Parts: sequence; structure tokens; C-alpha cells
Amino acid sequence: MTTTEAAAAVATEQARAPRPRRRTRTAGARITLLVTYAILILLAFIYIYPFLISVASSFKTDADATQNPLNLLPETWSFAAYERLFTTVPLLQWTANSAFITVVVTLCRVFFDSLAGYALSRLKFRGQSVVFASLIGVMAVPGVVLLIPRFLILKQFGLYDSYAGMIVPLIIDAAGIFIMKQFFESIPVSVEEAARIDGAGIFRTYRSIVLPMAVPALITLFILSFQGSWNEFSHFIVSRQSPSLNTLTTGVASLTSGQLGSGNQYPLQLAAAVLMSIPVAIIFFIFQKRIMSTSEGGEKG
Repeated sequence: MTTTEAAAAVATEQARAPRPRRRTRTAGARITLLVTYAILILLAFIYIYPFLISVASSFKTDADATQNPLNLLPETWSFAAYERLFTTVPLLQWTANSAFITVVVTLCRVFFDSLAGYALSRLKFRGQSVVFASLIGVMAVPGVVLLIPRFLILKQFGLYDSYAGMIVPLIIDAAGIFIMKQFFESIPVSVEEAARIDGAGIFRTYRSIVLPMAVPALITLFILSFQGSWNEFSHFIVSRQSPSLNTLTTGVASLTSGQLGSGNQYPLQLAAAVLMSIPVAIIFFIFQKRIMSTSEGGEKG
């Protein structure tokens, strides 16, 4: 028998062999799966329902928002709230302040948090465990407890009611340092040892070898820092007083009833809140795949 005939015989035997049957789900498994999906859909709807109300109410009139606050369809569609945001409300100034502070804080956090995380992960120095324990302790303290001491420090150093006072206390984040430290510890030390043998110093090893491998953690830190500084409210309350330094959060909070006219101002406030959420949503959807691929940095290294 030739090789061709032997291959044909093997193929014929494989074709005659009974194919394994696919496992079919039982009726109980199908019911469980359907119930699980139904619960998840219900929970998702409950979670996003307040946001849907915000979007719908931003297109309502003051009277409609008061009488039918939970309706997802306005009785009369109105763009008056959005028109007032760009005419009678200094929305562009608030947006410029928020954008400037957010960009500076985010870049500083990514740099300083990653640098501190690398130091705690790789450098051995006296009191390292105490520093790390203090870091965990800071994370456990509620932020509202630190508002008064922060205000007093800003006043003492002459930073109150200035961009510096709004930015400097936010450029370091304990949670960001913790995230970067844990990620750096997952990178093999042998990679850095090879770089040191070639004559690379600590900072060059961090910049050229370790940092490119930590791209997933850096992107996660970038998004968390951007979202946190963009939505920051309590710190901006105690660090500034001038209306010209209002950010979107403090500016929207100032849109209380009667300040810009009669009515409850619900559509105006919710329209501003909807516009505020757009930049954070865009940043998340752009980088969400990079967040999920947590092993990408290590594989590329």
C-alpha cells in the first residue's frame, strides 16, 4: 500500500468513526441561566436608572421635572437648560479650570505614584515597612477627616484660594502608590538585574525597563486619577473661595434653587452633570481594553 492509499484509508476510518455528541443543557440548567441573566439585567437597570433620569430630566422644563421626576420621557422636550448653560452660566470657565487641574494632577500622579511604588517595591532601606504601613493607614482614613487640617495647612503656607492650593495636595495618592507597588512586585527581578549588569542605574532601569512593562497599571492609574480629580469636590470647597476658581463640581453645586432665576433648577443642574460625565466616559471607553489586558506589559517586556 502506498503512502497516498494509507492516508486515504486513515481518512475513511476517521470519517466512519462516531462523532462525540455535544452536551445539551438540561431544563434546570437553562432555567438557572435565564434567571441569572434576568437578575443581572435587573441589577444593571437599577444601577443606570438614576443616570437615565438625569439625562431625561435635563430635557424637561422646571415644572415637568418637579411634577414627574421619575419619568424617562419628558412631556415637553426643552433645550432651555443647555442653552442657559452656555449663555448665563460660566460653564466654559468652569470647564477650563477643571481641565487644567485634572491634566496637571493626573500627569503628576502617574509619575510620582509610579516612582514611589517602584521605590517601595525594589529599593531596600531602613523603615521601609513603616512607610508602607503608614501608606495603608492613610488609605484607611476617611478623606473628610483631613479637610480641616488641609485647609489650615493651605492657609499657613499661603496657598489658599490659588491654583497651587487646589493642585499640590492632590498630586500624590496613596491608593495609586499601592497599585503601582503591587504591580511592580509581579515583574521578575531578573529583568532588572540584566539591565544593571549592562551598566544601567536605578532610575534608568525604572524608566527604560520597568515602566514600559507596567503599561496596564499606568493606564489604570491614569483613568482613576483623571476620574478622581475631574470629580473632586470636597477638596475644592476648602482650598478656594473666589468664583473665578470654580471647577465644574463646585460650579454645578452652586446652581441651587433661585440663584439663576425662579424654579428648582433641576434641569439646569442635571444638564451640567450630564455634560460633566462625557470626558470621563470617553477616557474609559478609549482605554478599557488596555485595562483588562493586565498581562500585556509583562508579555511585551
